[in-house]
Amino acid sequence: MDNKFEKLTTGVARIYKSIQKIKKHHMNSLGLKGTHVMCIYFLASNPKGLTAADLCNICQEDKAGISRILSDLEANGYICYNTPPDTKRYRARAILTKKGLNCSSKVNSLIENAVKEGGQNISDKDREIFYRTLFTIADNLNKVCETLYETKSRKDSII
Repeated sequence: MDNKFEKLTTGVARIYKSIQKIKKHHMNSLGLKGTHVMCIYFLASNPKGLTAADLCNICQEDKAGISRILSDLEANGYICYNTPPDTKRYRARAILTKKGLNCSSKVNSLIENAVKEGGQNISDKDREIFYRTLFTIADNLNKVCETLYETKSRKDSII
């Protein structure tokens, strides 16, 4: 047996834990939490702002988690909302403030350094193959999850 499952799950878990440790360490130095990193990163990449729903989708986080993150970022002056009075906050676009943009520069620098360190001794060709393979696995597993959900929904509707 070649332990494909073990290699995949152990490798992904090790990478994820390392990323979490790096986020926590560096975000503590900025007075933020590791969970704030991806929202700051994606908001910096979208100057017109993003809604909470947008962030849930691209950060792969649930609504409650994104809501907490956005509340923290707003309370600390990293984001603001451009909203008409009748717009619900969940549909409003969060935009980085000047303080948020300054922070995002630091975050992007830390991300760039972590990616550089993590990718040492990997050729561009190997990196391209790795990412293509990683996303193929992710897409395939996502299809499995969708099939499981559809099967469960059908069973629930029969009962």
